[in-house]
Amino acid sequence: FYVAALPGQVTFDTTDSLLDPTQGFRLSAKLSPEASLGSGTQIYGRGLLEGTAYFQVDDGIIIAGRTRVGSIAGADRELIAPSRRYYAGGGGSVRGFGYQELGPKDIEDRPIGGRSLVEAAAEVRYRFGDYGIVGFVDAGQVYTSSTPGFDNLRYGVGIGGRFYTNFGPLRVDVATPINRQPGESRVSVYTSASYTQLRPPTIHTCYIPVAPASTKIKQIRPLPKYASHNLTTI
Repeated sequence: FYVAALPGQVTFDTTDSLLDPTQGFRLSAKLSPEASLGSGTQIYGRGLLEGTAYFQVDDGIIIAGRTRVGSIAGADRELIAPSRRYYAGGGGSVRGFGYQELGPKDIEDRPIGGRSLVEAAAEVRYRFGDYGIVGFVDAGQVYTSSTPGFDNLRYGVGIGGRFYTNFGPLRVDVATPINRQPGESRVSVYTSASYTQLRPPTIHTCYIPVAPASTKIKQIRPLPKYASHNLTTI
């Protein structure tokens, strides 16, 4: 596939910190008219709406939430480059699952992406000095249609630890899927570090599946170059 795109983004931010907000909200809308150039030219639109909110309940206690809805309209999935489809699952998406584990898969059980996406997350955070603990619930799914179905959502729950630094918090999260399906790990561990260089936070994430000895763990493949588009956090 050869892809030509003209992306645009509008963001409204009332939070009190770029790296570690404790109050306020962020809203962003991304729209990217694109053309897939291959055996034939396919023109489609790729849109993503995302919102995050933060509420300080008491000294050191923060409630945070995130929602994300994406859609690709104008072309069938097979005519869209895999790197331009939507995926879900992993440390910056739906914790409790492997990287891009949710959504449509091929006959070899490999993720192939979809044309619409729904994600949501809620966290309760408690900070004491340079350390913190969190409890969280994540939800999400990827769909083949261009309109999200908001059904068959998968959920993950877990706890995490935080170490706060000058360049943002270091994170370690442990999560498990609710209603675990065959082939899914019982427990997953995620580590990440956020930083900024005159741009929004970027997250580098490591995913470690934890499974019983009798369970065969799939080989963890290197993240593709476009993976950073999916690695965000609350």
